[in-house]
Amino acid sequence: MSFFEAEEPEFSTFVLGNAPLKKLAGGFDWVEGPVWFGDHDCLLFSDIPNDRILRWSPTLGVTTFREPSNFANGNTRDREGRLVTCEHGTRRVTRTEHDGSVTVIADSYEGKRLNSPNDVVVTSDGAIWFTDPHYGIGSDYEGTRSEQELPCNVYRVDPRSGDVRAVLTDFNCPNGLAFSPDERRLYVADTGRMFTDDPRHIRAFDVAADWTLTGGGVFHAISPGCADGMRVDAVGNLWSSAGDGVHCIAPDGRRLGKILVPETVSNICFGGRHRHRLFITATTSIYAVSLAIRGGTRPQAGA
Repeated sequence: MSFFEAEEPEFSTFVLGNAPLKKLAGGFDWVEGPVWFGDHDCLLFSDIPNDRILRWSPTLGVTTFREPSNFANGNTRDREGRLVTCEHGTRRVTRTEHDGSVTVIADSYEGKRLNSPNDVVVTSDGAIWFTDPHYGIGSDYEGTRSEQELPCNVYRVDPRSGDVRAVLTDFNCPNGLAFSPDERRLYVADTGRMFTDDPRHIRAFDVAADWTLTGGGVFHAISPGCADGMRVDAVGNLWSSAGDGVHCIAPDGRRLGKILVPETVSNICFGGRHRHRLFITATTSIYAVSLAIRGGTRPQAGA
């Protein structure tokens, strides 16, 4: 059985016809936020409704990394290899230091509490960028139903001063985000407000040398489903979660092909010994598939 569906000739150069899509583990409720720790040969991911961050390794399988996790969602690593996490329960972004202590990166903006930080990336200058939709405070399933105090914005935390700045303020509900390999383009998914007919698409922004953003037109609309978590490969293709798997989208917005997954995909990340393996969180399970292309984000320490 082929798990790949090519729509453009280029797609065949990015996938391996004899590489299977493997289910690594299952039985979760809603998994998200995968991040690869190459120095520990393991994947961390969030099982949000069960309030825990789990660890998968090829030798030990699934073990618990942190429980409770404050209903953690998105995870990444910073330039020093530390874990950066979005927490729905505490409505904050945190960093786990090398000694295991936890530092709060952001929990408010202009005196008001954040909504429920969702996804996070760290750029080469050390800045932390994160999205803040309201999904984690809209019910008691992925956090705690609470009052929304701020619009759903995208924020940047300055690496030197720690100042938090809203850099994108015209989204309904920003979700996944990813930078191109040269960091000159930022992709942000808008998955819309709950129970509405809001447009659901990916927007693309030009990034200046001082990290200011311009543009923001619609880059691509995922179908079926919508974009959630996203990553970019070494040649600049965007790999996005979708209702039927993972879609590969060229820098010009063309869908090149799909990796078909039997569950709705929430998020993805590149990992493995050469960052050529795509790890996939999909509803109740985690999957992995080896590709003929490597992840494009500049590796953090230990990645």
